[in-house]
Parts: sequence; C-alpha cells; structure tokens
Amino acid sequence: MSLYRPVAIGSLQLDGNLFLAPVAGYSDRAFRSLCVECGASLCTTEMVSAEALVRGSEKTQELMRRAPNEKAYCVQIFGGTADVMARAAGIVLEQTGCECIDINGGCPVPKITKTGAGSVLTKEPDRLYAVVKAVKDACAEYCAVHPERKAVPVTIKIRSGWDASTITWKECADAALSAGADAITLHARTRAQGYAGHSDWGILRQLSEYVGGRIPVFGSGDAHSPETARQMLAETGVDGVMFARGAMGDPFLFRRTVQFLTEGAYQAETVQERLEAGFRELRIHVQERGERAACMNMRKKFCAYSSGIKGGARLREKIVAAQSVRDYEIIFSSFMDCASDS
Repeated sequence: MSLYRPVAIGSLQLDGNLFLAPVAGYSDRAFRSLCVECGASLCTTEMVSAEALVRGSEKTQELMRRAPNEKAYCVQIFGGTADVMARAAGIVLEQTGCECIDINGGCPVPKITKTGAGSVLTKEPDRLYAVVKAVKDACAEYCAVHPERKAVPVTIKIRSGWDASTITWKECADAALSAGADAITLHARTRAQGYAGHSDWGILRQLSEYVGGRIPVFGSGDAHSPETARQMLAETGVDGVMFARGAMGDPFLFRRTVQFLTEGAYQAETVQERLEAGFRELRIHVQERGERAACMNMRKKFCAYSSGIKGGARLREKIVAAQSVRDYEIIFSSFMDCASDS
C-alpha cells in the first residue's frame, strides 16, 4: 500500500494524508491557502478559545474563516469545560462551513493549561472524555436540526502524557474512542517536554496498534521533511502525518512530500519561489488587516521563509525592523541581487 493515500475522518473523505497542524500565529487562512496549493490534504485553524467564542469575540471569529481555496478545513477549539466546549462547537458550526472540529488536548503553554484546557485533557482522561462527548453531541444535535449539513466529525489532538512519570496516551485513546472521536492525533512528546527533546515514535506505533484501525491515528512531532514524513508513516503505521513547525515558512513541504512518497524523489523550490510565496502571503494579510498590522505580523513569518537561505541571518536582522511592504521589497530585492551575483 502506498504511504501517500486517501483517508476518511468519519464522513469526511480526503484525497491524501498530509495535514497542516494548528500553530498559533502561523496557520491563519493566508498561510493555509498556500499549503493547500502545495498539496496539503487538510489544514486546521489556529486554536480558538471556546470561552472567547461563547463571549462573542470578533477576533476569535476571524480565526475561523475559511481560505478561498480550502475545499475542506478544520477548526480547532480549546477549553476545559464540557458545557462551554459544547456551546462553542455549536457556534463554530453556525458561523462556519467547516468540515471538521478538532479539540486541543495537547497545548503545553501554561496560560492554556491553567484554564484546564490543552494538555490538561491528556493528564485527565475523564475530563477528555467529557469534553469529546459534549462536542460530539453538540455536532450531532446541530446537524439533526440542519439536515442540509453533513455530519461533522470530531477529532482530538493529545500528548503522550503530562510528564515522564505520567504517560496517559492509552487511557486517553480509550476515553476518546468511548466518547466517539473520529480520529486521534498524537504529538509524541509529554507536556513537560514542550517542544524540546525528541518525539517518541515508539508511542506512535503503540497507539496505532492499540487503536487497530477503529479510527485514523495521525502522527505529529519531528516530521519536518519528506524523508522524516516517510519514515514516520513506515515505522509507526500511522494513517497520516501532521506537519507543524516544520511547515512554517515552507508551504512547499507538502509538495515535496507528495512527490517523495509517490515518486521517490522531489524537486526543491528555488529561493525565488520561496520568497514569492512570502510576498503572496503578505499581500493577503495587507488586504485583510491593513499594511502596518500585516507587516508587523509578517516579521516572524519572513524570518521563517528565510530559514536555510544563504545570507538568511543577515536578512533576519533587517526583517525584524520592517514596517511597510516597501521595506520588505527593498530587503529582499537587495538579497536577490546579491544571490544572483554569487
């Protein structure tokens, strides 16, 4: 069986099994649109606060907007209270046409965990069960009242455990399955690890074997290239790969990985292609946010786009001071002139 293949998440049929993870500050609709162009099978929004949704936050609502070229997309919500998460799920379905809702059970950031959300759900499988069940029921109730709406699958992303002495992935899998989750994504690090150290792919393999095909299992953590994506799929038996930090500033990662999985080799993009993608993202942000806000937001993103490029360190020194589109044009035209002369 080909490592690159279609996958079904509940009623949602996808052509491939390479996904963009929800990454705060990066996986907005502008960047997701580029990833879709490059072959991402499904993209997930930045994580959305259930509490903020229930309070009617306009900023939170903006995070949920579909990119124009997304045939299907997923909205991720976070929260630690079942009833609030259920209400938030109803709002998501009311305000978007998303094809999937994902529950954040893995974020290790203290400002998230102190509210009982994120990786606290991995630490407390009973809470995880209650949250997943509440969201599943809310989706079923909404679709029953709106028969024109197809069933909306509910997925959850977890960690391997809270820390090295509290490994709970198996209990979380049982809770998610019992609550009716349609897929599980495992970032195979503990909450204590954060994003440091190595992801334990042995646990990914164990989870895949434990679930046994009842629902799809997706892997996350240390998959940052076509080679590591293939290795994860081959060694762990997961049904798909979710790219996170490895895709930041590199939507072409999806194109390269599809090529590698299907043809055994891939063609890397040029420096010009990478920078042009960054400017396309910038232009979308300018249209949506205005020039100043867009340029401030793109500082970190252009730093990512310039990662690995010869002279990138010099570029980043200038990028962090850019305040206008013209600033970026000057910075990169100068770099491109130097690059073409070398």
